[in-house]
Amino acid sequence: MKYDVVIIGSSAGGLTAAIAARRFYPDKSVLVIKKEEVSMIPCGIPYIFGTLRGVDDDILPVEKFLEPLGVEVLTDEVTEINPKSKIIKTISGKEIVWEKLVLATGSKPAKPDFPGTELEGVYIVPKDYRYLKEFRERIKEAERVVIIGGGFIALEVGDEIRKSGKDVTLVVRSRVLRNSFDQEFSEMIEKRLTESGINIVYGNVEELIGKGKVEGVKLADGKELPADTIIISTGYRPNVELAVKAGLRVTRYGIWTDEYMRTSHPDVFAVGDCVEHRDFFTGKPYPLMLASTATFEARIAGANLFKLQIVRENRRTIGAYSTHVAGLTLAAAGLTEEAAKKEGFEVIVGYGKGPDRHPAKFPDTSTVTVKLIFSRDRGAILGAQIAGGKSAGEMINILALAIQKRLTASELYTLQIATHPLLTASPVGYQILQAAEDALAKLRA
Repeated sequence: MKYDVVIIGSSAGGLTAAIAARRFYPDKSVLVIKKEEVSMIPCGIPYIFGTLRGVDDDILPVEKFLEPLGVEVLTDEVTEINPKSKIIKTISGKEIVWEKLVLATGSKPAKPDFPGTELEGVYIVPKDYRYLKEFRERIKEAERVVIIGGGFIALEVGDEIRKSGKDVTLVVRSRVLRNSFDQEFSEMIEKRLTESGINIVYGNVEELIGKGKVEGVKLADGKELPADTIIISTGYRPNVELAVKAGLRVTRYGIWTDEYMRTSHPDVFAVGDCVEHRDFFTGKPYPLMLASTATFEARIAGANLFKLQIVRENRRTIGAYSTHVAGLTLAAAGLTEEAAKKEGFEVIVGYGKGPDRHPAKFPDTSTVTVKLIFSRDRGAILGAQIAGGKSAGEMINILALAIQKRLTASELYTLQIATHPLLTASPVGYQILQAAEDALAKLRA
């Protein structure tokens, strides 16, 4: 078997890379190799425990996307990549020759080193259809669920499970979403979670206790939390085994790539969770695992497989996040105030707050709070955080573009916007403009 383009992985990055490759190079043959018979939509997994009717409602129909475009799909597991001979070997014994290769091997749940993770009733949150089927059935029978972790997945899974009346406790080291939001935003979501019925306990896990079956969690301070089901959600790690075996350059953060997503081998590209990302402002490598980032990188890779035709303006990455938990939408992009100060930036912070409809009597109105972080020297935006209604999910995209284009407080203050009573905040009190105005006043003080 021989193909012009072979893509390993079929989640957001692999799927998008295949579509881009086909559209930019319609005369090239494209093959996608996926390990799982059934692919999941990763960001939808938390919702199989509540909002969705089950695991089958979260299936990613890979073939339906790709086959109409003439992209072939093979369900098999790649065991070896030889960049010199350009041959892939699979677990079923197939050998596939490629001209260009894209690695979209994603990530896998991190495994903590405390004792007891092997006990019955202890689960992680992988992208595995069969595992999730069993996991969901277990949750139906559970009464006391402890979730270890304070990130997006932990919060979303916990919020969904508590909707079915379960006793849910989050064990958090210090505060929730600490890598993406400043203290005041963490406090907002913690307040909402506790009001919704979720318990939050702060501390470090020493071990999971039980005889055969899990019975609880023991913390470093000696406190014990009873549980019949424990979910470990302490982050994910890049899936780089194939890249390491192939001799590609790999760091602790993932596969190294240049601005065109080329690895240390010029004909091998990599995108998504398996890749090392570098912070937009500092250039430092950092862990970032987002479907939106994966698809952005996949478009760059797919367009530039055979010739450079889409230029990535900046080789660094802006982390842009959003979630909706306990009726509150949280969104962020760029640096937090805390992170910016740690990096040595002198910052000015502006706030805007108000209803996201006008008049505020509309039934779907929410109060939205916007925080913008600017550098004092030239007033360039460094980061943004939003809390409120679902409108925050799109507002953060405006601010992610502002960060990418290095807009100043003055430029954001004079941003020309569209507003409508049923759709947005008032043009008089649009929160992004309010926050920019607040920052400008402080810059001029």
